Amino acid sequence: MASEQQLQAVKNAKVLMVGAGGIGCELLKTLALSGFQDIHIIDMDTIEVSNLNRQFLFRQSHVGQSKAKVAREAVLRFKPHINITAHHANVKNPEFSVEFFKKFNVVLNGLDNLDARRHVNRLCLAAEVPIVESGTTGFLGQVTVHVKGKTECYECQPKPTPKTYPVCTITSTPSKFVHCIVWAKDLLFAKLFGDKNLENDLYVRSNDSSNSSEIVGDIFERREGEDSEKYGRRIYDHVFGHNIEAALANEDTWKNRNRPKPIYIDDVLPDKLVQQNGNLEKNSTVDDTLSVSAMTSLGLRNPQDVWSLVENTKVFLESLKLFLGKRGKEIGNLIFDKDDQLAVEFVTAAANIRAASFGIPMHSLFEAKGIAGNIIHAVATTNAVVAGLIVIEATKVLLNDVKNYRMTYCLEHPSRKMLLMPVEPFEPNKSCFVCSKTPLYLEVNTYHTKLRDFVEKIVKAKLGMNLPLIMNGSALIYEVGDDLDEAMVANYEANLEKVLADLPSPVTSGTRLTVEDLQQELSCEISIKQREDFDEEKEPDGMLLSGWIQAPQVEKDDEKPVVQGESTLVVSQLVPLESEGNGEIEIIPSGTKRKLSQTSSASTSNSCGTDGNGADKKLQVIDDDDEIVVLNDWNSETNKKKKVL
Repeated sequence: MASEQQLQAVKNAKVLMVGAGGIGCELLKTLALSGFQDIHIIDMDTIEVSNLNRQFLFRQSHVGQSKAKVAREAVLRFKPHINITAHHANVKNPEFSVEFFKKFNVVLNGLDNLDARRHVNRLCLAAEVPIVESGTTGFLGQVTVHVKGKTECYECQPKPTPKTYPVCTITSTPSKFVHCIVWAKDLLFAKLFGDKNLENDLYVRSNDSSNSSEIVGDIFERREGEDSEKYGRRIYDHVFGHNIEAALANEDTWKNRNRPKPIYIDDVLPDKLVQQNGNLEKNSTVDDTLSVSAMTSLGLRNPQDVWSLVENTKVFLESLKLFLGKRGKEIGNLIFDKDDQLAVEFVTAAANIRAASFGIPMHSLFEAKGIAGNIIHAVATTNAVVAGLIVIEATKVLLNDVKNYRMTYCLEHPSRKMLLMPVEPFEPNKSCFVCSKTPLYLEVNTYHTKLRDFVEKIVKAKLGMNLPLIMNGSALIYEVGDDLDEAMVANYEANLEKVLADLPSPVTSGTRLTVEDLQQELSCEISIKQREDFDEEKEPDGMLLSGWIQAPQVEKDDEKPVVQGESTLVVSQLVPLESEGNGEIEIIPSGTKRKLSQTSSASTSNSCGTDGNGADKKLQVIDDDDEIVVLNDWNSETNKKKKVL
């Protein structure tokens, strides 16, 4: 039974929710039913069909509409007297400034990407507003409280980076099904149906110049008078047959690897079987282009069946035929979408045929979609449990009940007969450059590295600044903003192309740069140290940032999707909580403040290719703008969890 003090705190609170997806729907409902009277929601997304099985505030008729606005309307139908304000916008927009965040008593995060989480974390620190973070991944979930000066901030712990693979692994030497998916989605699908002007590394190159991409550069162009069946068979033979033959020509590549087997369509699907391949009429009544299906044409019903090589070949040809016949106007502008049935079918079939060639087990469409769309299939019950935990922690924050703040983990299997594991929050990390203002150190060759590389690879990619301002002493060498005049913009653009040592205010060994993001109200100092050489494989950026801790890249079993479809919280101590040694959980007295374990070391993926600038060429498995890897237990000995008595 809530006390009068709790009820009053809840009633008078002004709450900001960021995210109106899986967790957000449950959270908004729970906030309204718990007595909260003034709620703001920010979400830039619109409702998709794939949301409807778990985001219960939405219906079929809402597809394409704003999540924030529809969620507001749905809740007001059963709680009409509360105040809900919906913002269909990006939380990184200028109007959501520090001053905006200061209006709220607590911020509740249900975001689905690292960049936005970091941005909100920094705004909350600057505004001195507590934030309750949350995330779910299947049956796993977590809720954490971040209060400036009292607990760690969101960035005190290292966050894993999306797994990338060298282009040569994807194009020439795949060893896992995820490699085949990336090849089918990011190379083949993009080459056939996407922007023809974009660079694409689809071709396999051998030491024999006769197999160069210049010779076969027009292979993907449909010839005059060529029907879709012949076109599909020609593409099939090229990518699954001739390309494999070209790869095999380089004997050194296969000395310590299993040799792939070229697959030609006549060996799988002779001409006499072509007439049995599909029926376009079965799709003739489909109005929604995203619902056109090769499976429907071929009479394949169960997406969890693993198709044979013959079935995959038929799906490959049929899906290509349907794209050409039903969606020809879209070709040249298509981007893979996990909600596009035909695109998923094509990618599944292509990935499976390639997997068969390289001796990799084939997967069902259901599994392939999870990997291609970076999905761990969401569990609505987990979202509901996490939403309830968020409200519990938010109430503690409103009451300033610091000693009872808890990070709570939802477990898939009971541990000590517990499915919910509460632990005390960490103290702030004194080495965190975000909340503790610790100086950073950058080793770089100032005579070779351009300012553009520093801005893109360090300031934006690693430090997460969106609108950076860079100063060398009192000299401003770079700035971003809408209020800059043309002369200033031209001057900063010119600076970007200069090496650091040649800037108007030269950056050399011993220089101390000040880097700020005025929107986030974040500032940090970076000391420069000259270094001549870097390992191209281990240090592909040609720079090494110290004092900024990054977790190793994570590579999950490719039979399971590597990321989520919900708002997954990415922290280095998600679950399991048990240490690897004996499964025991350390116990500390309740109320004892824990100190942060020192975590370090980062791993980088191997590379075997470079682009024109000498940088490693890699394909990223994860689209960073809406998907994040979950790290379970790296360096588990230094990240033990302690159970609260």
